[in-house]
Amino acid sequence: MNQTMPLANARYPQPSAMLEVLHPITWFPPMWAFGCGVVSSGAPILEQLLVVIAGIILAGPLMCGTSQVVNDWYDRHVDAINEPNRPIPSGRIPGRWGLYLSLIWTAVSLLLAYALGPWVFGIALVGMAIAWGYSAPPFRFKGNGWWGNLAAGISYEGLAWVTGAAVMIGGALPDWKILVLALLYSLGAHGIMTLNDFKAIEGDIQMNVRSLPVQLGVDGAARLLCLVMGLPQAVVVALLFAWDKPAHAIAVGVVLLIQVALMIRFLGDPRERATWFSGLGVSVYVTGMMISAFAVRGLIQ
Repeated sequence: MNQTMPLANARYPQPSAMLEVLHPITWFPPMWAFGCGVVSSGAPILEQLLVVIAGIILAGPLMCGTSQVVNDWYDRHVDAINEPNRPIPSGRIPGRWGLYLSLIWTAVSLLLAYALGPWVFGIALVGMAIAWGYSAPPFRFKGNGWWGNLAAGISYEGLAWVTGAAVMIGGALPDWKILVLALLYSLGAHGIMTLNDFKAIEGDIQMNVRSLPVQLGVDGAARLLCLVMGLPQAVVVALLFAWDKPAHAIAVGVVLLIQVALMIRFLGDPRERATWFSGLGVSVYVTGMMISAFAVRGLIQ
C-alpha cells in the first residue's frame, strides 16, 4: 500500500518510466535501416558525422520512440489487464501524460526532420502518420495483421532507409535504386512483424485483433511470413546481378539460403520457435540489407 499511494497521487511522470515507455530496445531496426541509407547514399560519411548522429537520433529515440509511446497510450486499457506494471497503467506515467508525451515527441521529431531537409521532413510526416494510424482510432492498423505489419515494415525499414540516404545528400530525393531496395526490404519486414504475433494468439482472439496467425492459423501464417521474407530478397539478388554487382549478389544469396535453413526448422513448430527465429533469422536478414547498401554505394559513387 505504501508503494501504490505515491503512484495514485502522482502528478508528473517518473523519469525512469519516461525512458521505459520509449522502449529503447525497439530503436535498433530503424537505426540500422537509417545506417543502410547512409551507406547506400554514396556520400562521404565522416565529413557529415554530426548530420549522421542527428539522423540516428531522429530514426531511433524520436520517431520510433514516438510510435512506442503512442502505442502504449492507446493500448493502456488492454495493458491494465495483461501487463499492469507498464508505465501508463501502473500510474508511473499518470493521468493524460502518455498522450502529452506522444504529442511532445511528435513535435520534436518533426522539428529535427525539418532542420535536416525538405525530403527528410516529408518522409517524417509520412512516418508520423503511420505511427499514429498504427495505434490510434479510427484507423488502428494494428487491428489487422495485413495492414498493421505492412505499416510497421514500411516505417521501421523503408522510411528509415530513405531518410538516411536523403540526409546524406542534403535532404534531396535519393537515387531510384535506393528507393527500390528500401521498398523490397520493407516488404520483407512484413514477415518479420508477423513473428511477434505468435506469442499473443489467445489474447488477440479475445481482444478481436485479427493478426495473421488468428486469420490464417499458425501453420498458414508461418508459411506466409517465410514467403514474404524470402521473395523480396530473391528479387534483390536478381537486381544486384543486373546492376553488375555479382559479389554482393552472391553474398545476399548466401544470407537468404541461411534464412531458408532457419525457416525449415521454424516451420516444424512455429509457436515454439518464433522467438528463436526472430533472434537468428532477423539478424541474418539485416546483414543482407547492409550488403545491399554497400552494393548501391559502389554504383552511385
